[in-house]
Amino acid sequence: MSLIRIVNFHINGLLNQINNKMTDKEKIDQLVTSYQRLKKEIAKVIVGQEDVVDQVCISIFSRSHCLLVGVPGLAKTLLVNTISQTLGLSFNRIQFTPDLMPSDIIGSEILDEKKAFKFISGPVFSNVVLADEINRTPPKTQSALLEAMQERCVTASGKTYELPNPFFVLATQNPIEQEGTYPLPEAQLDRFMFNIWVDYPSYDEELEIVKKTTSDVNEKLEVVLSADEIIAFQDLIRRIPVADNVLEYAVKLVNNTRLSNENSPEITKKYITWGAGPRASQYLIVGAKCHAALNGKYSPDIEDIQAIAKPVLRHRLVRNYRAEAEGYSMDRIISELL
Repeated sequence: MSLIRIVNFHINGLLNQINNKMTDKEKIDQLVTSYQRLKKEIAKVIVGQEDVVDQVCISIFSRSHCLLVGVPGLAKTLLVNTISQTLGLSFNRIQFTPDLMPSDIIGSEILDEKKAFKFISGPVFSNVVLADEINRTPPKTQSALLEAMQERCVTASGKTYELPNPFFVLATQNPIEQEGTYPLPEAQLDRFMFNIWVDYPSYDEELEIVKKTTSDVNEKLEVVLSADEIIAFQDLIRRIPVADNVLEYAVKLVNNTRLSNENSPEITKKYITWGAGPRASQYLIVGAKCHAALNGKYSPDIEDIQAIAKPVLRHRLVRNYRAEAEGYSMDRIISELL
């Protein structure tokens, strides 16, 4: 063992001892500090898009996946790549195309020189997987990600292979040019914690983007968190206590999106065809815990539920024709439900 590895081994051991002695309150304070450093590093490359950065980071610390929706050229791919660098995680990009096969994602078995079958892992075996334009590939290939996203493992030739930990799928989707696309099935959409809308930058932000990207200055990113620290923070988020009234608010909000609920509000009966399932309630609570922690609070309140309600619910509700005809967007419906 080299001297550097020995020193790193002892440093990690000391850090683990310190972390074990820290209270959860102190660990949340540490998370806030680390998160501010993380955002500062990301801001070196990504101009603006603060809400998008916040929501992607919340999904990561909540041990979940997210779908970024926006027109081309809004730095969706660059954002994911930048976050993976600042977190010191392995990163793979999969460009989804109509001819992509499941084996191109998962991997396949080949005959080696000893005439024995050997599994060659695909790009899904990475900490951060960018599924670029996920709706450009047929459902058969889209479904290859289902097991990976839910079970964090893949099955090939009857054998199950564990994926690295932590593991995130950050997918992108183009809301225009729908010709030749395959809409994601509801079962797969439900696997994503957030549906994040990436909007155009403001005039001042675009001015800064052009200045940065048309010069020869390359920002050097520093690693803020290691994989082990991310896993520790994920475990910390799960341990955060939640008051009963906050739990009841989240579940009632989701229940109010369902036509089967006799007490659902008039807007639900008027504009919604299908409501959200129990996974929405789970993600509202986990996301609220993370949102509270990143803002220095030790327990979430109703405002934290409201802060993440739109990205949690907007891909889990189905509007009817009347809503479209009267110009009721999904976000407007959710705002009225809140």
